[in-house]
Amino acid sequence: MPVVGMAGGGQLARMTQQAAIALGVQLRVLAKTAEDSAARVVADARLGDDASLEDLLAFAKGCDVVTFDHEHVPGPHIEAVTAAGVPCRPGAPALAHAQDKLVMRNRLSGFGAPCPRYAPVPAADPIPFLQDFAEGRVVLKATRGGYDGKGVWVVDPRDPAARALLEELAGLELMVEEFVPFRRELAALVARSPHGQGAAYPIVETVQEDGICVEVLAPAPDLPDDVRAEAQRLALEIADELGVTGLLAVELFDTDQGLLVNELAMRPHNSGHWTIEGARTSQFEQHLRAVLDLPLGATEPAAPVTVMANVLGGDDPDLYSRYLHVMAHDPAVKVHFYGKDVRPGRKIGHVTALGDDLAEVRARARHAADYLRWGPAMKDHAMKEKA
Repeated sequence: MPVVGMAGGGQLARMTQQAAIALGVQLRVLAKTAEDSAARVVADARLGDDASLEDLLAFAKGCDVVTFDHEHVPGPHIEAVTAAGVPCRPGAPALAHAQDKLVMRNRLSGFGAPCPRYAPVPAADPIPFLQDFAEGRVVLKATRGGYDGKGVWVVDPRDPAARALLEELAGLELMVEEFVPFRRELAALVARSPHGQGAAYPIVETVQEDGICVEVLAPAPDLPDDVRAEAQRLALEIADELGVTGLLAVELFDTDQGLLVNELAMRPHNSGHWTIEGARTSQFEQHLRAVLDLPLGATEPAAPVTVMANVLGGDDPDLYSRYLHVMAHDPAVKVHFYGKDVRPGRKIGHVTALGDDLAEVRARARHAADYLRWGPAMKDHAMKEKA
């Protein structure tokens, strides 16, 4: 049976292991430490740094294909592994569009994908440039390295604080985008195999707080059929145009003027965790199928409504003691922990609930996630957050 190497030892690699077992595929992960999320559960965990070409080449030896649980492996390293005879999926040319936001915007705009208005920010005297770019607030983004709201700043160039922020960011390559007044955020998850087969999951709504996804509603409620079809078509077109092999998540703004592409990810994605219980084929199995060039799996939902809620760390690290309440309160809710140390606000797991009624399913998922974070004091924390 084939050996799939996954560079990165985070929770995405950890959850891919579950799918690999069922498929009879051997998963090998490259983790920085033995305490990484995936290294705790994957038997073939190799320790090393995927930013080191030497470590990456040694890791890839004996793999049938190499893939990634993050976007940060240097492109030249990926090309070197490919030149050594081990295919990398996605390849360096495709992955460059998930690694650099300006490269992504230029390419998407070049073939007509709808994007917010954008421009690179000049290093010299950027304030007048930002004021000319748009009236009022704009969105500054680091072109590389941002995630979960990090590397993104909403600023008003007329505010004196904007100049201070830009002085702090001096030396960082930045781009600016128009501030988009969107109705909600959507995500389109698709898969594409090396020979060009594509598959699309139902479009979902993502709910963000402080730049972190806290909920995913599948399928996106009250989404017109034409918008749903357009989002799926757009994601499949992007996957084909960029030559993606594996999964592609396209984060979208739903606006009065139509859909706009916000971000791309070429790997399993937080917006697709609901598929473990909520779809016929989980995103993790689908990614393995795609990178191995196997026929892609069915993407139909397993229930009318699925809600995934992320579990964030609270003040008390004793999660296990709160299992009893969650399991007794709702035996049908599914809990996934990532094997991470608990820190306040850190993403440490997720819960999934399925059913027929959105409000009821959403309340079940939210209750489980909040109780795992806060325990009996969750109502007090909820009241403080509202205040």
